[in-house]
Amino acid sequence: MEKQSTLQASLKYYFGFDTFKGEQEAIIRTLMEGKNTFVLMPTGGGKSLCYQLPAILMDGTAIVISPLIALMKNQVDAIKYISEEDNIAHFINSSLSKASIEQVKTDIVSGKTKLLYVAPESLTKEENVEFLKSIKISFYAIDEAHCISEWGHDFRPEYRRIRPIINEIGDAPVIALTATATDKVRTDIKKNLGIQDAVEFKSSFNRPNLYYEVRPKTKDTNKEIIKYIKQHPGKSGIIYCLSRKRVEELANILQANDIKAAAYHAGMESVMRSDTQDAFIKEDIDVIVATIAFGMGIDKPDVRFVMHYDIPKSLEGYYQETGRAGRDGGEGRCIAFYTHKDLHKLEKFMEGKPVAEQDIGRQLLRETAAYCESSICRRKMLLHYFGETYDKDNCGHCDNCMNPKNRVEAKDYLVLALKAILATKENFKIDYIVDILRGNENETVLAHKHERLEEFGSGADVEVCLWNAVLSQAQLSGYVAKEVENYGILKVTKEGKKFIKKPTSFMVAEDSDFDDFDDDMEEGGQAVADEELYSMLLALRKSEARKHDVPPYIVFQDTSLEAMTTLYPVTLEEMQTIPGVGVGKARRYGKAFCDLIKRYCEDKNITRPTDMRVRTVANKSKMKVNIIQAIDRQIDLEEIAKSNGLGFDELLDELEAIVYSGTKINIDYFLDEELDEDCIDEIYDYFRQSDTDDLDTAVNSIEGDYEDEVIRLVRIKFISEMAN
Repeated sequence: MEKQSTLQASLKYYFGFDTFKGEQEAIIRTLMEGKNTFVLMPTGGGKSLCYQLPAILMDGTAIVISPLIALMKNQVDAIKYISEEDNIAHFINSSLSKASIEQVKTDIVSGKTKLLYVAPESLTKEENVEFLKSIKISFYAIDEAHCISEWGHDFRPEYRRIRPIINEIGDAPVIALTATATDKVRTDIKKNLGIQDAVEFKSSFNRPNLYYEVRPKTKDTNKEIIKYIKQHPGKSGIIYCLSRKRVEELANILQANDIKAAAYHAGMESVMRSDTQDAFIKEDIDVIVATIAFGMGIDKPDVRFVMHYDIPKSLEGYYQETGRAGRDGGEGRCIAFYTHKDLHKLEKFMEGKPVAEQDIGRQLLRETAAYCESSICRRKMLLHYFGETYDKDNCGHCDNCMNPKNRVEAKDYLVLALKAILATKENFKIDYIVDILRGNENETVLAHKHERLEEFGSGADVEVCLWNAVLSQAQLSGYVAKEVENYGILKVTKEGKKFIKKPTSFMVAEDSDFDDFDDDMEEGGQAVADEELYSMLLALRKSEARKHDVPPYIVFQDTSLEAMTTLYPVTLEEMQTIPGVGVGKARRYGKAFCDLIKRYCEDKNITRPTDMRVRTVANKSKMKVNIIQAIDRQIDLEEIAKSNGLGFDELLDELEAIVYSGTKINIDYFLDEELDEDCIDEIYDYFRQSDTDDLDTAVNSIEGDYEDEVIRLVRIKFISEMAN
């Protein structure tokens, strides 16, 4: 009791809390007794205190290994704030000067510093290893420990080197902490850190205040996001995107629509990242658009919404990122936008990686896709993924529970599925079992001679999405389990074998089919809102094209005309908010179209939609300026793509956006080097005579076997010269 009262007195003295939260006290006592400790505690559960308080109370200095410089600075500042001594905590990383590092070492040797935060890269430097050998270390704390595992959502190879370095520096207790880890990742962490004997503490993953929702990602997603933010003025939110390019674009669009937003990604200068982070915490900005680099360790309790613009690479990543909402126990809405196209894009990014890494990546993606497409309670699925059971049938706080789908009796389907798993010797994953049930004679099935099984094709008349639902629900109900070592491989449990012998009612709701929404994602999927106006705009475009002796699409693309039927621009400034219309194009062709639309609105007594006009961003972003300047200097396009972190196709996207919006560029230096003159002339003449600039039509119409990117390059030259 004395030790307990001492701990509680220290908690009150240093941190101002009267009582510990959850298992914090038991974790601290275990560590102070010199035992290895493993802590699995969701975001907002109070992980940091589990190593900060014992570090203050124990002899020596605790080494805290942390992956992000921003996180270190944030935590060191927080510790200094609660102490009278500025040198109680320090960090060593690449951002410090040699003089600063020497001062840190002086404070440590003097015994003043109780916590030293280091990045894994800094820990492995020879001079740091030699220094740490000379001091008394109380314990090692490995924060964000999931980074050790290839199955974790943020794998970092340098984390694998931590144990050998600890052995070199000197043995001391290890505490590993993470907010997200499946059974597979937990096993990986303990094995790689050499702490299989660790006392394990696992808190519940349920965050009852978070509302989970998945929406189809369509051409209107930007508009949905802007509308949501406008309906919740002053609320803090984070929007996660997978690429830096998307982050910058979306942040610019939000700013153009009078939303206090900023971009955050690893490609920005560290000072700018730090300033952006501080502005968000101080509420100078409401919304951060970020890659996953943002948020680890950020102590902002009142984030009211977290959106995923792109599908996350894993459910662990998704859970941790959504966990940054509502950390104060208040409202937290988690909205993910999902389309199959993003899934295919992520799979394509894996090509070229080692086969084992590709397999892991695809399996993690499969789990995320299953979560997005499932009609089962989102909370139940998330908690099951982390090895926790949620007993309620309806959580009342996710889109699937608030809008439940019709359920169907599926006991016969489950029996077929369980038999198929057993017939294939419990060696395969969900997709393969569905192939067996549906009778798909693919190469793998034929290689294993499984087309000869009695179960092959036994469920051919059942849709894939229903089979996925049956197998997902079977896991939640305990009839099927996934093997920990060979993750993703399905095993039939004892309960599953009993079910085969004596089936009972098994109700499932069919998964959502997001294929229905993919067509909306096509470029130029803007619907024509006003057919009569659209016809008039087409006629005017034809007239203007004849006047300027250019094909009609040179004046404005169809997508731009379609947008005009929704937004009714009547000034040149408003015309520049139309997709594909820059300043140059608006000035060259815009007046006649604005005059026509203005007359039309007056004649028809149309009230123009000024309330939710989503302003697009003029093509003056830093990246576009960089690209234009690089082309002016005649730098190789491959080099331009690389220096801007783009694939070549993505660079062509940027170049097309630049020339279609009215800016002239000259890529002749590149074309002359790469392409034959006759080839350029042939493709150029095609576009001069064609009524459409559609790529597929061009590929099918131009004689000769030209690659898509060749045609796109010449089309860029043509648009630049003819339209601008």
